[in-house]
Amino acid sequence: MSDIRDILHVGLTGGIASGKTTVARILAEHGAFVLHADELAHEVIAPGGPAYEAVIEQFGREILDERGYINRSILGRMVFHDTEAREQLNAIVHPAVRAEYAHRIEEYAPLGHAPISIFDAALLVETGIHTEFQRLIVTSCDPGAQIRRLLQRNNLSVEEAQARIDTQLPLERKLAFADYVIDTGETLRSTRTQTDKVYTQLVSDYETEIGRPHS
Repeated sequence: MSDIRDILHVGLTGGIASGKTTVARILAEHGAFVLHADELAHEVIAPGGPAYEAVIEQFGREILDERGYINRSILGRMVFHDTEAREQLNAIVHPAVRAEYAHRIEEYAPLGHAPISIFDAALLVETGIHTEFQRLIVTSCDPGAQIRRLLQRNNLSVEEAQARIDTQLPLERKLAFADYVIDTGETLRSTRTQTDKVYTQLVSDYETEIGRPHS
């Protein structure tokens, strides 16, 4: 039976619309156990979730929809241009997400299917929790590509897209902590080739530092 010490814990981060989801999907195809911070955030603020009541208490019942769920669009508008409100929200949600991540890893480890776990989160460096991972992957692309993706994906104006980019740390600050960098600014084939190589190296890292991969 395995425990969490038998897994290489890897953080995956980068700027908004920098290709993290694509890289995470490719890593999952290789067999890595992937968890997405955004999906966990949805769960912890859902009715009955550990952060649900605290978010309502902080921001009011006007953020609820007719079913009693927190409307993320309304909440997002409340905190996006308000740094203090955003920090208050993060102080509630981030610890709950981290606790849920730890719980999922503890549940997964005894199954022993893969030696590598990936935590995909946009704010790993901003929150300082990148130091809790044994390796850090940072996805990178030029700002023009980020804006184009946000325009297509989120139906934003150029100004809105740039504002979202500006709420995060500059890419250079994140790259300073990276063990591996994947440039997603070119073709999907290029991204896949780079990600394949990184996964191979992560397996090697696991073998060197922890042990042989699980069969």
